Amino acid sequence: MSSIKLKGSTSGDVTITVPAVAGTNTVTIPAASGNLPLSNLDHVTNRPNVKPIIYNGDMAVAQRGTSSSGHSSGGGYLTVDRMSHSFGIGTWTVSQETDAPTGSGFANSLKMDCTTAGASPSAGAVLIVVQKLEGQDLQLFKKGTANAEKMTISFWVKSAKTGTYIMELDDNDNNRTISQAYTISSANTWEKKVLTFDGDTTGAFDNDNGESLRINWWLAAGSNFTSGTLATSWVTTVNANRVVGNVNLADSTSNDWYLTGVQLEVGEYDSTTIPPFQNESFGDNLARCQRYHFTTGDRSGYMFGRGWNNSTTEVFRWGFMLPVEMRAAPTNAISGTVGLWNGAVAGSASLGTSYNTPHAVQIDLGSGGTLNNIPGGIGMMYLNTGRFSATAEL
Repeated sequence: MSSIKLKGSTSGDVTITVPAVAGTNTVTIPAASGNLPLSNLDHVTNRPNVKPIIYNGDMAVAQRGTSSSGHSSGGGYLTVDRMSHSFGIGTWTVSQETDAPTGSGFANSLKMDCTTAGASPSAGAVLIVVQKLEGQDLQLFKKGTANAEKMTISFWVKSAKTGTYIMELDDNDNNRTISQAYTISSANTWEKKVLTFDGDTTGAFDNDNGESLRINWWLAAGSNFTSGTLATSWVTTVNANRVVGNVNLADSTSNDWYLTGVQLEVGEYDSTTIPPFQNESFGDNLARCQRYHFTTGDRSGYMFGRGWNNSTTEVFRWGFMLPVEMRAAPTNAISGTVGLWNGAVAGSASLGTSYNTPHAVQIDLGSGGTLNNIPGGIGMMYLNTGRFSATAEL
């Protein structure tokens, strides 16, 4: 007779005894008590999502660069892919770091470093780190139905400032929110947090490529967002109830905040039952991030597109296929200078009108294009210095 011990049931360890008999053995697994099912193993091996729901949760991809400084207002995507920011309290440097929890399997983290304090934020000020998700990636949560699933978010966090922080789920489609507090207990020490949010039977996520859900890590907020009672159940958004009790991470230039190992799971878990992080290859992770942002990176003399025109009255038009299908037709940007070359003529150029699709970039040159108005002109676009980017972020 042999036995198998399963760890992590809600009522303790479960031992399955298998009789040593010939033929087919039947093994009966006792039902678990409480909210967490014995089918924890089923959730590990049979997740409803094949790929991680969170993009770049290990903070490994940073196409825009590894550091960006001087941010006190506005926001957007700065360093680590898929992690956006809203600034309004203090001044910050955002960076991708090689600091990660020992033995976690992670090698990178996102860091927020306060360089100018904001000890007294204005009433409407915010400081938030955000990941935005498409509605079509969230249908497995069955939101807005009687079968709505709970959401569990796990992540590693470290900060010089201990205390209470707020994580919020913000349903952009239906103007609904839910918040939870977590505590950083030890300064400058990596801690793993696991937070479960109730399912919401009101308001389905749109099944499209638009922004349906924001996962908000609040780091500071003005009184407009902190003066009520924290909304720990799904409700119509009331700003005063969103961030009650949050520390002000911006109150000292000694403060910083690190994040890595972010995962979102269907169902309810705790620190002992949360499924393992779904590690992707760097190439797969990068390709998923390129759905939202693609860049050549900083290049010099880098050929990246072929162009043509047909008459002396036509501008030079060039294009190339994108490495992956983007979320939507992207917008383009050039930093540095662009050149053209056709074997005989070379010179500088500026970007004109775009005719992009999610699959390809096609752009007219501005009036300064050296190859414009050359009948039958064919040439290559290259970067003298700088980078080209295509962006379709939420």
